[in-house]
Parts: sequence; structure tokens; C-alpha cells
Amino acid sequence: MKNFKALVVREDNSNVSVQIENELTINQLNDGEVVIKVHYSSLNYKDMLGAQKNGGVIRSYPMIPGIDLSGTIIESKDSNFFVGQEVLVTGYNLGMSHTGGLSEFARVPSSWIVPLPVRLNVKDAMAYGTAGLTAGLSIKALENNGMKPTENQTILVTGATGGVGSIALQILAKMGYKNLIALVRKEYQIDVAKKLGATDVILVESFDFGKKPLNKQKFNYILDTVGGELLSNLIPFVSYDGSISMCGNAAGIKIETTVLPFILRGINLLGIDSVNISHKKRVQIWNKLSNEWKVSASLLLEEISLEAVPEILSKIKNGAHLGRTIVKIS
Repeated sequence: MKNFKALVVREDNSNVSVQIENELTINQLNDGEVVIKVHYSSLNYKDMLGAQKNGGVIRSYPMIPGIDLSGTIIESKDSNFFVGQEVLVTGYNLGMSHTGGLSEFARVPSSWIVPLPVRLNVKDAMAYGTAGLTAGLSIKALENNGMKPTENQTILVTGATGGVGSIALQILAKMGYKNLIALVRKEYQIDVAKKLGATDVILVESFDFGKKPLNKQKFNYILDTVGGELLSNLIPFVSYDGSISMCGNAAGIKIETTVLPFILRGINLLGIDSVNISHKKRVQIWNKLSNEWKVSASLLLEEISLEAVPEILSKIKNGAHLGRTIVKIS
């Protein structure tokens, strides 16, 4: 295999650098049974953390980041996968402790691989990426706890113009949910959220949280993508027998609450993990994303080159990023 290029994060005297390197070899990739020629990767909040000093994502340096990839198999030691097969990989240790998707080639354990669903191409797969998988898992968890488009329920989506939130809004709108409320922080995000399918939009700064253990019952379900104080403040507004799915920590890792919403209203907090879920659950969600939940053609999407990755990571860090950004590798 010829030398190839990748984005590499290095640590030098406690400083972290991110740059394109052009002379990498296969021996610089971590072990695995399958080698993939990467066509697309995507950028997520976790990728931004991986490029920061003390970001808590990358565990050893140097490292090729990128927690997502899609591409074509060029070598396989596993008879379940064949040369020329299109596949995708998200989660596990990809881009964290195992060389990731922001590279022309990746070598991964075969157990991490999901064959590309029939109705998706490699670009569609990364238009979703980890964000789409997480959105799908969040929706599925809420559905398992009573959320139905036929019940005229009110559903709040936080971080509604970000990666997970924007995909979730579009899927929920396609499924027929009529009372979709988007919670956003900036005025310019209002129109964006409405175009994504929100029937109403609330600015965080204009919402009266009240700081009570129990507040007026406003939302049957909340699909939360940000965590922290915002989530803490929303818990008292969940209606009787309602649920909240939690998948992010952009607003912090701590939540404060009382037992009252849980013992007096019977609400549920549903943790969403997209990193170590079973292969079976992954395939189930990807099949939905390629069929009845398919919104890949209408996602808020930007395509960039590998060279433009640092600029977009900076936008994610500064809260100025909208929707999904995919990286065309080859």
C-alpha cells in the first residue's frame, strides 16, 4: 500500500497540535482484521474534544481522530466481509484509542463493521454518522416509553439545530409528530429549526424556568442533546408518565433535580449510548435510517475536505456550527 494522508493529533510538551500528514503507512494504523479505503467521515462534538488539550477523548498520542467512517473494504481477514464491500463504522474506540476515520485508510476490528444498508450510499451514511445513530436511538427509546405520533403529544428537542437535534427533528416530522418544539440559544437558529420541522421554537433566554421542583406540565417527551443545567431546569416541566432521553453533555455533565418529578409524576430518564451498543441494535437503527426514517437527502449538510476540518472543529467549539458536516476523504 502506498503512503497516505490523514489528520493527526499530536501532543508536544503538553500542547496539542492538529495537522494533515501526507506520508503515513499502514503500520501506523492500529490492528484489525479489515482495511477500509475511507470515502467519507464526519465531524461530531466528540471529534472537537479530541482536538483539545485535556479534551478527555484521545487517550494516547499521536492519534488519527474521527469517530465515524464509511468506505470500501480493500483487505479482509474475516470471511464475513469481502473486498469491494461498502461498509460503515461508528463508535467503539474509533478515533479515541484506535486510529480513526479522518484518514484515507483505516484498519479496524471486523466486529465494529456494519455493512452499508441497501438504500444508503457512503455519503448518506456519514450524513447521518454517529449523530444520526444517536438520534435514532433516542427516538427509539422514547417510543419504547409511550411516544406515539397519533397521541397529539408535545415533544421538545434541545440543541435542535446541532447534529443530533437537527436529524431528530426531521425524523420526528417525517413520522407525523405534530407538536415538535425546538429549544435553541440564538435567534438566527429559529428559522433553521422551523425549516427542519419544528412547529414552534423557544429561545432559552426567553423561557421562564421558574426553578421549582415541579412546574407546569408542558412537555410529554424531551429529546435532550446537551445535558447540564439546561436539562436540570427542564425536568420539572415533564408531564405525568413522560420521559426524557439524554445523549449529550455540551452544557455540562452534572444535573440537579429532586425526587418529586419521578415519584409524583412517574417520569423516566433514559440514557442513550451510541458507542458500545450491541451490533444488533446498530443494525436495527441503521435499517430504519435507510427506510422509514430516511431523511438523508434533506439534512442540513455541509461537505468539506480534510484540510478544512480544523476550521469546522473551531466552529463546533464556539457553538457556531449548524447541522452536519461530512468530510470527503477519497
